Amino acid sequence: MAASKAPLLSSAASSSRYKQCPVGRTLERVGDPWSFLVLRDASQGLTRFDQFEKSLGVAPNILTKRLAGLVENGLLEKRRYSERPPRYEYVLTELGRDFQPVLTALMAFGNRHFFPDGVASALFDIETGLPAEPVLVDKVSGKPIDGRHFAYGAGPAAEQEVLDRVAFVAGQRGEAE
Repeated sequence: MAASKAPLLSSAASSSRYKQCPVGRTLERVGDPWSFLVLRDASQGLTRFDQFEKSLGVAPNILTKRLAGLVENGLLEKRRYSERPPRYEYVLTELGRDFQPVLTALMAFGNRHFFPDGVASALFDIETGLPAEPVLVDKVSGKPIDGRHFAYGAGPAAEQEVLDRVAFVAGQRGEAE
């Protein structure tokens, strides 16, 4: 994988381009493939630099930058576990743990669409050993979140740019029907 040239941005440095877009703001913080893979490994229990390096096969300089960005953006916490020599571990924060369903959705999507010869890795139920079939479901209605049941709309903090985009998308959707 090629290293991303775009730096990870902290919330304070968030681009005004994505001020009102939750997808854009999230991608500013974790939109690099190596960062996603570090978060994947951290969600599976890896915490130490050498563990990430071995699991990912990533160059140390790239891993150092990705870990620093994920710490800066609040997804990982850097904790010292050895004084001599100084060694650190990287553990998921609450924000990082909250990102786990995103990784699960990416895994499920990838397994459905990019592995025609069979699934290489999957999520399994710890009690039964059966493979999980992850779906995104609305907590209130229990309906699967897809294009049939839900549509994007403006939230209570939406500014004019979002209101205009929502109106445009709704208009385009109406023309397609």
